Amino acid sequence: MDIIRYSSDKKGEWDAFVREAKNSLFMFERNFMEYHSDRFTDCSFMFYEEEKLMALLPANIKEDTLYSHGGLTYGGFLLKNDAKQHTVIDALAALRTYMEENAIKKLVYKCIPHVYHLQPAEEDEYALFAAGAKLTAMGVSTAVDLKDPIKMPKGRKAQISRAKREGVVIEKRTDIESFTKFIGLENEVLSTRHNVRAVHTADELHLLYSRFPENIALYAALKDGSIIAGCVCFIYKETVHVQYMAADEEARRIGALDLAVASVMEEHRESRKWLDFGISTEDGGKYLNEGLVSQKEGFGGRTNVYRIWELDI
Repeated sequence: MDIIRYSSDKKGEWDAFVREAKNSLFMFERNFMEYHSDRFTDCSFMFYEEEKLMALLPANIKEDTLYSHGGLTYGGFLLKNDAKQHTVIDALAALRTYMEENAIKKLVYKCIPHVYHLQPAEEDEYALFAAGAKLTAMGVSTAVDLKDPIKMPKGRKAQISRAKREGVVIEKRTDIESFTKFIGLENEVLSTRHNVRAVHTADELHLLYSRFPENIALYAALKDGSIIAGCVCFIYKETVHVQYMAADEEARRIGALDLAVASVMEEHRESRKWLDFGISTEDGGKYLNEGLVSQKEGFGGRTNVYRIWELDI
């Protein structure tokens, strides 16, 4: 297994592989990965077996630690459809050799959750386990099977009906003003409840939308023409990920966000398998926000975990 560090002259080959991988995610295309290149030192890798590209590892480096990837929700090996277990074992061995030779002392590895796999693709987890890696974090996400969702409770259905009666309308918005209004709502929620802000600015989200218009959507809940709630979704081949949800006080009272999420589910239930709400945990999974996970479970979802492994070199 030959390993090379990614460079810009490999962009076309990298992106073409991402689109065909068995655990393909558009966020691993270079036009997405590099929108915040000023914040992360890229240290991604390409793995060749007899000159055939078999795997990619999106990654960044900070001091003596390699992260896959610090600026993305998920990381891990992207694999060719016919990659087998030995392929990933060999790729990890090649990576360890590179790290040893370059004084990189630790790998922090975010797994791509199975709901994003087009074919089974957990060869990486066994390779890590066999190499002596330790599972250091486990986030509780909530995923809805859009083909066979668990029945919503009556209270959730009542809120969706109320939003309709109150005149709430769901629209897809693409303009910068709508992204700005939505991120403003999101930051109000995050700063009040968690003392943090959204990872993306409105300008960044709008930029990413302009680059990936088929994969990013803002579902805005409007009342009397004003955005009072909504959600930003990243749309993959089999899975819709709810990247952000936000609602003001009126929206929470009348169920506007419930209607927005229900609209997303209805739109994608024939073309996608999963709706993934993202994690409801903090501190590497040690703290579970029970109110937040209950809200997501109320849409018919159940737990899908996000794992992080660490491997000392």
